[in-house]
Amino acid sequence: MRVELADIISCENKEMSQQVEIELSSFDSRLGQFPIRTKQPFAMKFANEDGKRLLIQGETEVAIGIPCDRCLEEVSRTFSIALDKEIDLTGSNEELSMENLSYMTGTSLDVDQLIFGEILVSWPMKVLCREDCKGICKRCGANLNQAECQCQKTEPDPRMAAIQDIFNKFKEV
Repeated sequence: MRVELADIISCENKEMSQQVEIELSSFDSRLGQFPIRTKQPFAMKFANEDGKRLLIQGETEVAIGIPCDRCLEEVSRTFSIALDKEIDLTGSNEELSMENLSYMTGTSLDVDQLIFGEILVSWPMKVLCREDCKGICKRCGANLNQAECQCQKTEPDPRMAAIQDIFNKFKEV
């Protein structure tokens, strides 16, 4: 969702509070596409301080379904987003756009892009469904948290394969 900030930018010491609905339905990045399970309205506050700075503050929570790194079961992770951004208004519009603010286009604020950036920065390195997650079987792909599979648990060392062949030959005699 876009919020137009022209009135606030043009008037010194003007403040505005607004509840903004998040339009994102999934978090799409190079990591993959992750569904957004729950999202709270974004309580935002905008303030122009003496025509020099634009303050953007806000808080919200977003829950995203992320697969467990071991067993691939979906885990709901809640991201608490608390913003406190400051934009310098003393420069010209050309300088504002050169600040590389991907969430600002002229005087329009793209709230979804702002939230996307905050989620990306706080993305966890590893996600587990629980601390003692057993993962999946390397051979059959069964979820070891739900049931034990019947696969052979010990894997022979590949460097010892030639010796293992010799033992197998002597067993037949």
